[in-house]
Amino acid sequence: MKITKRQYILGFFAVTLLFTLVRLIFPSVTHNRTTTVSSSSADGKSADYEKVSLSDVERTPAAQPVGMETDAMQTVFFNKDGSLRKSRIYSVPGYETSFPDQNDIQLTAAQQWGVKPVADSAAASKSKKLLVYVGANPYFYVDRLHNSIPYLVPRAAVLLQDIGRNFFDSLQVKGIPLHKIIVTSIMRSRKDVEALRKKNRNATFNSCHLYGTTFDVCYNRYKTVMAPGEHRREVRNDTLKYVLAEVMRDMRERNRCYIKYEVHQGCWHITVR
Repeated sequence: MKITKRQYILGFFAVTLLFTLVRLIFPSVTHNRTTTVSSSSADGKSADYEKVSLSDVERTPAAQPVGMETDAMQTVFFNKDGSLRKSRIYSVPGYETSFPDQNDIQLTAAQQWGVKPVADSAAASKSKKLLVYVGANPYFYVDRLHNSIPYLVPRAAVLLQDIGRNFFDSLQVKGIPLHKIIVTSIMRSRKDVEALRKKNRNATFNSCHLYGTTFDVCYNRYKTVMAPGEHRREVRNDTLKYVLAEVMRDMRERNRCYIKYEVHQGCWHITVR
């Protein structure tokens, strides 16, 4: 059925009239809704950052460039005027209470998501369908490994990547120079466990590291990200630890992993879940 020009114009005015009547009868539908974004600090107090207009956010195009100076633009990295947005460091209430996951809990997850323990590094390198190599990466630094080999199941490798990337993001929004996390231990073969137990009789024979699901990230050392010849302010390791603790807590609360705060080893012991 062909629509005439007269019918099209009458239909347009009918729709316009209908919307006008709705706005007159229900004026509240045109009001902006606002919400306050807040975060809880380590002492339990709430800190309000900024009131965000939901109507503005709904109108914001998804493909709009980050940092563009518009009233509708809201990002975690930039303010509406294009300046860098900074947030406070809260850390966590307590390390041992925030990261309490003992070996038995982590071992259950390791056996669920991991591979069968391998005899040595040569056997691990042949399991390319089940394990991925963990090496140089923009988001984390692999320390010189002792009694472990650089392999993880893909699920755990993605977790490690996300932790390093989220740490980068957190440093940026807090105005802290970039640093990489340092991975100190990854997968262990049966041979690695035997060698470790000769030096430390308290080492667990059925370690979570055997399954390629577990890695250790130290909290007292970090790798500085700096261009050749660049000079910038130094950052205390304690400050970086506070920020990394926030990242670790968030990953754990999102059910991405189990985490144990190791006091004597100076690391977080992390198993994917």
